[in-house]
Amino acid sequence: MESLGKYLLFLQKVCTRRGSFRTCIKHTLSECAEIGVGSLGIVVVVSAFIGAVTSIQVRYNLQSPLAKDFLVGYSVRNMTLLEMSPTVIAIVFAGRVGSSIAGQLGSMRISEQIDALEVMGLNSASYLVFPKILASMLMYPLLVIISAFTAIYSGLIAAQQVVHVLPSEYIFGLRYKFDMEMVRFALYKALTYGFLVASISAYRGFYISGGAVSVGRASTRAVTESCAAILLADYVLTQLILHPG
Repeated sequence: MESLGKYLLFLQKVCTRRGSFRTCIKHTLSECAEIGVGSLGIVVVVSAFIGAVTSIQVRYNLQSPLAKDFLVGYSVRNMTLLEMSPTVIAIVFAGRVGSSIAGQLGSMRISEQIDALEVMGLNSASYLVFPKILASMLMYPLLVIISAFTAIYSGLIAAQQVVHVLPSEYIFGLRYKFDMEMVRFALYKALTYGFLVASISAYRGFYISGGAVSVGRASTRAVTESCAAILLADYVLTQLILHPG
């Protein structure tokens, strides 16, 4: 509870006494390039394998002669939008971005750069952390969209080349009983996960003490706690949005 309270106070500090709008935008755009473009490669690679493996496994599990081939596309679409792209990619995102944020802020703390900002009269938490959180919340939904497209397309290729499902059947499955609510649900998850990864990692990096060893420990703890928060938020959002009763 003490850590939770300190985390909430940290968020309050991040959201108060922000600098000029122009400076905030400049730093946010820089963080968007670091967080979004820097994570694009690993997101595309992981998503491609997720889509291909999901497609093959679904087809091999449809052994019944009554099962239609279009169910491959249908299943890949639902699994990708509801869980794979938002949540599984969030774990990868936490490993790549969360450790980077915690390490960067931790290094600034032990080298007394954060203390120097405080001496200059700046709110160091808002100046350093707010652009990271905002950039993460902006870029992660875009990464999820790219991830979903990549996974579905790689699933199509795997279905056609490996398990011999006709592209027309796969595409029919993608369109079958499609509900835009699934896309909105994926984006709600993406916004939440982007906020959790950036804020938890920044919190762990901002308040470290000690030497260089503490930076590594803070990065590890940031990734671990971000992953736990993602899984907890996944459960809560699923209950609230898909099963509101």
